[in-house]
Amino acid sequence: MLKYWTAGESHGKTLLAMLDGFPAGLEIDFDLADTELRRRQGGYGRGGRQKLETDRLEVLTGIWQGVTLGSPLTLQVINKDYKLERLKELERPRPGHADLVGAVKHLGSIRGVLERASARETAVRVAAGAVARCLLRQFGIETIGYVTEIGRLAVETPAGTLTEHRQMRDESSVYTLAPQRDVEFENLIDQTADDGDTLGGIIEVRVEGLPVGLGTHAQWDRKLDGKLAQAVMAVQAIKGVEIGLGFEAARRPGSQVHDPIHYDASQKQAPNLGYTRPTNNAGGLEGGMTNGQPLVVRAAKKPISTLRKPLDSIRMDTKESHRASYERSDVCAISAASVIIEHVVAFEIAAAMVEKFGGDSVQEMQDRYQLYLERAAEH
Repeated sequence: MLKYWTAGESHGKTLLAMLDGFPAGLEIDFDLADTELRRRQGGYGRGGRQKLETDRLEVLTGIWQGVTLGSPLTLQVINKDYKLERLKELERPRPGHADLVGAVKHLGSIRGVLERASARETAVRVAAGAVARCLLRQFGIETIGYVTEIGRLAVETPAGTLTEHRQMRDESSVYTLAPQRDVEFENLIDQTADDGDTLGGIIEVRVEGLPVGLGTHAQWDRKLDGKLAQAVMAVQAIKGVEIGLGFEAARRPGSQVHDPIHYDASQKQAPNLGYTRPTNNAGGLEGGMTNGQPLVVRAAKKPISTLRKPLDSIRMDTKESHRASYERSDVCAISAASVIIEHVVAFEIAAAMVEKFGGDSVQEMQDRYQLYLERAAEH
């Protein structure tokens, strides 16, 4: 079983992730991981901390000369800006954050809660997802994440290959597939900043090259759509998850929702085993299992909770009304969120691959994968 845990606080010295279940023989692409960590720090509308940090992946255990040993991996991302012990306690909880309920739950301080609840922790989740992508690439599986909406501004997903879409996204200051509209989005973010407010948005992640049959219909807690939804919803500030048509499927009759099944013998040896669909409204998942079509996952991110013009709150000591506290923060972090969501999805897909084809080494996984495709193609 492939799984991971994270440790470390926003203003601690280091962020850690413990990964267990990766097969031996996987070469870790540190350039890929560091590029994705840099992208997570980018995007128009980010705050001042991103100018201080230079996130890089370090692997402390589980590798030899850059190749996994099959033992647990310990990933580390260093915080340059660490000052937890010197920071003042927050006296006024911020609406929308974990401040109030966390302090009440643990009978402790707001500061201790907010530092762990901070999305800074997602740096090592991106690192874990980058390692997972190294595994997926051994099977021709690729991922991409991008922004489709910021506030009330939206862009359509244009036609093109995944490679072409990556180029479009990487040319965009806000990580959409429409770099020609960057100025429009930047102006919206600037105006929101001037108003002392924040913005959220919508993210889409697509995974291509998936075989038929990852996940299961047999147990509710092992269905892949459920695992993906849990992983995505567990990212800070995510308030909704859709797969394929998502909520739109509830508004249409079945004839406009379900994807007809065709067969193309020329694709028999492909991961989809020749089963094709003229549409992909299911988003690549049926019955909790991949169906050979591209996986499409969408996430809704709420605006950042910390406002420069704070909302009403109270003082924790006296319970008297007061404006909420202000902490250094972003105006819009939707671009960074698209990187995070892509990588938590990648990790769940890698976990599903290990569950179905797992072995002690990457070579053993590849052998099992090829045997499965051969037998399934004859079914």
